[in-house]
Amino acid sequence: MRQDRGVSKHPMAEVPDALFADAEAEARWRDRFTAARVSLPRWAHDAPDRNLYLSNSSGVWEVYAWDRATGTHRQVTDRPNGTSYAAIGPDGEHIWWFADSDGNELGTWVNELFAGRPSGEAPGPAMPGSELGYPAGIEIGRTVSAVGVSNDAGTTVFVSHDGGTARVVYRDEHDGGVAALSRDETLLAIEHSEHGDNRHPALRVLSVADGSTVAEKWDGKGKGLDAIAFSPVQGDQRLLVLHERHGREELLVWDLATDTETEIALDLPGEVTADWYPDGSAIVVVHTHEARNTLHRYDLATGRLSQLDTPNGTIGAAAVRPDGTVEYAWSNAARPPVVRAQYSDGTEQVLLEPPGHKAPPSAELTDVFVPAEGIGNVHALYARPAGAPDGPLPTIFTLHGGPHSADEDRFSAYRAVWLDAGFAVVHVNYRGSTGYGSAWRDAIEGRPGLTELADVAAVHAWAVEKGLADPARCVVNGASWGGYLSLLALGTQPQLWAAGIAGVPVADYLAAYADEMEPLRAFDRALFGGSPDEVPERYVECSPITYVDQVRAPVLVVAGENDPRCPIQQIENYLERLAVRHAAYEVYRYDAGHGSLVVAETIKQIAIEVHFVRRALGL
Repeated sequence: MRQDRGVSKHPMAEVPDALFADAEAEARWRDRFTAARVSLPRWAHDAPDRNLYLSNSSGVWEVYAWDRATGTHRQVTDRPNGTSYAAIGPDGEHIWWFADSDGNELGTWVNELFAGRPSGEAPGPAMPGSELGYPAGIEIGRTVSAVGVSNDAGTTVFVSHDGGTARVVYRDEHDGGVAALSRDETLLAIEHSEHGDNRHPALRVLSVADGSTVAEKWDGKGKGLDAIAFSPVQGDQRLLVLHERHGREELLVWDLATDTETEIALDLPGEVTADWYPDGSAIVVVHTHEARNTLHRYDLATGRLSQLDTPNGTIGAAAVRPDGTVEYAWSNAARPPVVRAQYSDGTEQVLLEPPGHKAPPSAELTDVFVPAEGIGNVHALYARPAGAPDGPLPTIFTLHGGPHSADEDRFSAYRAVWLDAGFAVVHVNYRGSTGYGSAWRDAIEGRPGLTELADVAAVHAWAVEKGLADPARCVVNGASWGGYLSLLALGTQPQLWAAGIAGVPVADYLAAYADEMEPLRAFDRALFGGSPDEVPERYVECSPITYVDQVRAPVLVVAGENDPRCPIQQIENYLERLAVRHAAYEVYRYDAGHGSLVVAETIKQIAIEVHFVRRALGL
């Protein structure tokens, strides 16, 4: 039964009335979560005044429509557990959004007019004839649309003409999805893993007319290709592609008209991604190096690379308007997120400010490069509470999800509340993280979890040796893959941790594999080198439940009832083992999926976590 309904056979986590006795401090941490935020707007190609974006202005993350010509905003979706996937057609007449049930990510695409639908009328099916499944890419053209659907049968790509009944142009048991539609709507690029490794996809370009293969590209074992977008110019069949032939993510342009390609060599450290300028003459490049981003324009004819003047921090997304204005979402650790517009003359302004109060600022992050034997330096980010006394502090080691992700110099209300509570915070970009090259990202293959935790242990040792972290009050926490790592750390490194928090974790890998969504099974097969039937010993070795009897520290588990990624039953298996041992643990279950889009629910979970750790450490 759901714990939020008051029934549980496990010890229920306590929900505090407040975290701070001081009213100002209590308001400050809550204000960071309740402050309205917006995503970078996306606009209709042929009607750029018509935009959509995501916002939590209502208290739940939902889809919004913005007409720049009139300055009007409209909330498109209004669902109990929020909405996170949406797209807009080139003519700006329709908005598509993905309708799942209670955050389970299983559903279909629906659409409605940009101006809205009559009161009481439900949105209509966006692609009649498609199947129920998990979203696997979407491209909307003027007359042609394509959606990818993933389910237990594999991947299916549907194409529809003029809103008619969908037809199948691709079906395969392996993971894949829709990647890009050419501007003339004759070519459809898909990513696939028919070679058996969805961590390193290949590309196929199909004819929209009959689904036949026009071209193929695969760089071989361990080298993925990602299609970013076709040129926005009518008749131009150049496809912008991300590759990793030289050990890191770089760019190339694949011209389908001649089946030729041009690699783009940029004199930049780290990794890059990009998108087109509207006239197809240049690309806007987002460069990532050591947890921060810079923004550049690259001229395709001359090869000239010029840096745009943006503040230090993280750029979450960037796009170029028809008039050449570059719009981007930005934040850093101290300053809350903002959507900015940089005009062709170099001037800037805030583009979109949601209503209501602004999020209070937080503390800067400090870079740390910790030597680790045989692998070079592990990059970590460290923050210390303002005004904290010298000497060791209780420290939260928060581990990011993914694992194909990274912690960056971005604003985090979550980090800020721990700092307000007097904890130092350490982020570890362990092996498996992105942004540090292909070898670093792929180093966990064959032994996931345990590999990352060796890096976490190295950073832990550094923090203790430098007198920054109190070794008796170190806490490991994370969500998703970070939650998995936290449970695994509590069992394999019990001497390091005084408490642990695992949000929506993998807890029992064999049971998780049996119940999780098919794209995650494909990911696991690529990560472990096979299925549980093929390499059972690896899954057992890297599963938290294998080490549950070694757990000594109190542990809090936060789990979603409808989670298709880290299903609830495998978490229950782990909790039952804790219960048999009479271990110190608490559980919080909520009625949604892999995380919550509801602000009030997020605040509740954060309060539970901080309160749990304080009690566990005797603070």
